[in-house]
Amino acid sequence: MYKKLFIPGPTHVRDEILQAQAAPMLGHRAKEYSDLQKEVIPKLQQLLYTQQRVYLYASSSSGVMEGSVRQASTKRVLNTVCGAFSKRWHQMTVANGTPCDKLEVEMGQAITPELVDEALADDDYDVITVVLNETSTGLTNPVKEIAALIHDKYPNVLILVDAVSGMAGIKIEFDAWGLDVCLAGVQKCFALPPGLTVCAVSDRARERALQVENRGYYFAYDVMDKKYEAGQTPATPAISLIQALNKQMDDILAASLEARWARHKEMAAYIQDWARTHFALYSDERYLSPTVTNIHNTRGISVADLNKALGERGAMISNGYGDLKEKCFRIAHMGDLTMDDMKWLTAQIEDILGL
Repeated sequence: MYKKLFIPGPTHVRDEILQAQAAPMLGHRAKEYSDLQKEVIPKLQQLLYTQQRVYLYASSSSGVMEGSVRQASTKRVLNTVCGAFSKRWHQMTVANGTPCDKLEVEMGQAITPELVDEALADDDYDVITVVLNETSTGLTNPVKEIAALIHDKYPNVLILVDAVSGMAGIKIEFDAWGLDVCLAGVQKCFALPPGLTVCAVSDRARERALQVENRGYYFAYDVMDKKYEAGQTPATPAISLIQALNKQMDDILAASLEARWARHKEMAAYIQDWARTHFALYSDERYLSPTVTNIHNTRGISVADLNKALGERGAMISNGYGDLKEKCFRIAHMGDLTMDDMKWLTAQIEDILGL
């Protein structure tokens, strides 16, 4: 049975986007593909409020996370950890043999500028990794404020941002905030099938990468740059997904970016109010996510049974992640979902649970 996905990725994909993938195949060295890439990149730059380079990788976000941290540091990395996915970046940094330290807070708490300031003052770091939107806890870190602090006091520190469950749902001003890497897979707020990652990279990050001796190949910016001006990628791109992305970006821009940010905030506010009424919110209320809400299972319901019952009605939500399984459940309000979808979903949950 078809289920409408209210999980934080992959998200519901509209029929029009699915159909856009069925366009005739292009040769990836042909002019037709170059024209496609040259058409979609400026739209992504508009989405991210940047004039700097935006790369398209045929990869999951995790691949680009690893590639970005591998070519960022000539000294030491500070990995900030506030949940399962920010922890992954630390694991990758360690696995690649890059000197690093971990700044960790409890799940449900945010990485604040004050904590970053204290940590950066203790050692000679040249990179920080931070998650914009921690998918496992439904929390958005104050990246704008963190970046402002770093540019004021630690200007040589590159700022790497995992925006996997935020990009295209949360306003990210890449240039104004002074970010250096900002990446996201398209299967979340972009509302496309998985397999493609969008990654904005600053000029100074590209310059730093040239100083890193073992920066790899597939994700290396200098390798990407060899084909960038020609509107191509060094390896075979995810052509069908890029065709769908181009269609989706046309629709996003036609509806206006500000309307998109507002819709996500409206859906989030509705789900958060609903959660307060019937359960409780798990994360610090000062930093609640506009794209996914992590609901504390204060009623002790079986989340697995709830999801099974929802599946029979054509919907799917997410159980708590990792140690939070059954202790929480998550409802995504991202991508092309609407307020009508949110109201329908909560009505189904109330009916199933007898709320």
